Amino acid sequence: MQHKSASTYVFNGFNYLLLTAIAVVMMFPFLYVFTISFSTYKEFLQSEFMLFPKTWVTTAYEYILNSKPFIRSLGVTIEITVIGTLVNLLFTTTLAYMLSRQVFAQRTIMFLVVFTMLFTAGMIPTYLVVKETGLLNSIWALILPVAISPYYLIVMRQFFLSIPAEITEAATIDGANDLSVFWRIILPLSKPSLAAFGLFYAVAHWNNYFTGLLYLNNSADWPIQVVLRQIVVVNEPQASLEMATEFAPPAETIQMAAILLATVPILILYPFLQKHFAKGVMLGSVKG
Repeated sequence: MQHKSASTYVFNGFNYLLLTAIAVVMMFPFLYVFTISFSTYKEFLQSEFMLFPKTWVTTAYEYILNSKPFIRSLGVTIEITVIGTLVNLLFTTTLAYMLSRQVFAQRTIMFLVVFTMLFTAGMIPTYLVVKETGLLNSIWALILPVAISPYYLIVMRQFFLSIPAEITEAATIDGANDLSVFWRIILPLSKPSLAAFGLFYAVAHWNNYFTGLLYLNNSADWPIQVVLRQIVVVNEPQASLEMATEFAPPAETIQMAAILLATVPILILYPFLQKHFAKGVMLGSVKG
């Protein structure tokens, strides 16, 4: 067994201390939001900074959860995230698999994929395309224009290329067609990448607010991030939640509670998929 040198222990110790300090600093804003959301307005005004409230109250959460627009927007966001992620994975994996095979115009298609990483159409041309295709005021306006991430597509294609050809050739000899090979062999071998990229796609859909604000004119169809923007940035909590101002909690506690309720659901996914992050992203980064 090889013994580590003293410099290695010092280096590792310094890394642990540095990363711990960074983690603590990054947790402070989240802790502050959590504390204000459960504190009384009097305690909020009297304290410049609180780690934990002295008196725990849940009036802000009760007020928000009784709001139909907030619950409706949360359902819209879940729908967009689930459907959008499935569409992303379907389009990304199928196109990546196609480009990993010898197909017609393969180089041209790859050039177009890479080209979109360097040059984008811009907001106005994209809006005109969405309008002319009849996607305005539809959740598909938030899904189809971002159906494929070029970077994830390239990484997935490289992973498919790294799979030994003998595996697919053996399946082909046994009578499997391309669809069977893709469904029964390629996808099961790609579970880490699917989990990692699926989470990245899901987080992007969950946190997206600008396209919802741009393409959805009806406030009843707004996702949670647009409603959260109205509550926090525009500072219209009561109007955005369509709740009476009488006996309403302070605007600050409503804002903090709304931030937590809009953030926690997507955070719950991380513990289940964290083990796939490094392996999933690195699988296709180096060609075997």
